[in-house]
Amino acid sequence: MRALTWQGTGKVSVETVGDPKIQEPTDAIVRITSTAICGSDLHLYNVLGMYLDAGDILGHEPMGIVEEVGDEVSNIRPGDRVVIPFNISCGHCWMCSRGYFAQCETTQVTEHGKGASLFGFTKLYGQVPGGQAEYLRVPQAQFGPIKVPEGHPDERYLFLSDVLTTSWQAAQWADITPGGTVFVTGLGPIGQMSARIARHLGAGRVIATDHVPERLEMARRNGVEVIDFDEVDDVPGAVMDLTSGRGADSVIEAVGMEAHGTPFQEFAQKAAGMLPDALARTAIDKAGVDRMGALRTAFAAVRRAGTVSIVGVYGGQADPIPMFDLFDKGVTLRMGQAHVKRWADEVLPLLTGDDDPLGVDDLVTHRLPLEQAPHAYEIFEKKEDGCVKVVLKP
Repeated sequence: MRALTWQGTGKVSVETVGDPKIQEPTDAIVRITSTAICGSDLHLYNVLGMYLDAGDILGHEPMGIVEEVGDEVSNIRPGDRVVIPFNISCGHCWMCSRGYFAQCETTQVTEHGKGASLFGFTKLYGQVPGGQAEYLRVPQAQFGPIKVPEGHPDERYLFLSDVLTTSWQAAQWADITPGGTVFVTGLGPIGQMSARIARHLGAGRVIATDHVPERLEMARRNGVEVIDFDEVDDVPGAVMDLTSGRGADSVIEAVGMEAHGTPFQEFAQKAAGMLPDALARTAIDKAGVDRMGALRTAFAAVRRAGTVSIVGVYGGQADPIPMFDLFDKGVTLRMGQAHVKRWADEVLPLLTGDDDPLGVDDLVTHRLPLEQAPHAYEIFEKKEDGCVKVVLKP
C-alpha cells in the first residue's frame, strides 16, 4: 500500500509499504477513504523527530470502510463506515470504565510513563502505524471505531477522530456558563471548532486571537469576535477592555508548544531538534523548550476564579508557569488528551442532519490526493494558500 512516512525533521514522503494484517483477535483492517493532517502532526514534522524512526507512518485522523475484523470483534463488520479515534483504548479497564479513554491502562505506554497509545505518534505513545495511508490496522477494534451513517461526505464525520471531540472536551472543561465570555487562543482547526462549540454550548460571547487572515475571516463568519495579535500590542489587555476589566470567564488554549512570540524557546526547540536523538530526547525530557506565549496569554486573560482549558499540546518538563499569579487569581486548570469515545455519542447527533449546527462543513480548505501529502504538510506548516485544514484522499 501507499503511506505517508516520516523521513527526518521537515521531511515526509509517500512510500510503498507492506499492507497491514490482523495480528490480534481484537484487530480490524480499515480501508481509508479520508485522513486529515493535524496540528499535532506538525510537532512531529518540526520538533519531535528524536522519538521517530525513518519510515514511521504518520496520521491520527482517519476514517474509512471496514475490510476485515478479528475473531473477537463483533461491534463492526466488513462494509461498515467508521471513524477511528486517535487514541487507542480498550473500553473495559479501570480508566476506560470511568471515561478516561486517553489514559487506557490496556494500551498505556508504561515504558515511557505515558498514557494510551496513539495512532501515528512517536515511540512515546506506542509507535503505532498511523492513518495517512491506504489501509490501517486498528487495535482494540472491539471498542474503538465509531460507526457513522451514509448520507453526508466524509468530512462531516471525519473530525470525530480528533478535532470535534478534542474541541468538545476543551469547551466542556472550560466551565462555560450560559451568557458567559469565552476567549480562545489560536484559530487553527481546534481553535476554530472550540470557538463554535463554545457558542453552541451557550456562551454569550466568544473572542479569539490569531494573526493569519484566512483563520480570522473563518472565525468571523462563524460568529466569533477576533483579535489580530499582529495589530495589538497587548492581547490580554484587549480582552480586559472587551470585558469591562474583568477578563474572560473561560479560556481555551488551543495553540500549544509552537506558539509565536517566544524567540528563545523557539531557538531551543530548533537546537534540540538538531542534536543526535539520545541527546535531543534528554533535552526535551528535562528542559523547558515549549514556546509559552499562548499559555501566558491565556493565564493573563482569564478572570479571577475563572477556568483555563488547555488543549494545545506541550512537551517540556521544566516549562515555567506563573504559579503565584494563578494561585492569587484562583484559576482552575483542566488539560489533557481528548477522551474521544467519551464525547462521540454527544457530538454525532449534531452531524447527521442537514443543519450543521457546529459549522463542520466550513473547516476544510484543501482536499488533496495522498500522493500530494508532502506538499500538504508544507503549505499547512507555512500557512500558505489560505490553508486551515487539509484532508487527504488515499
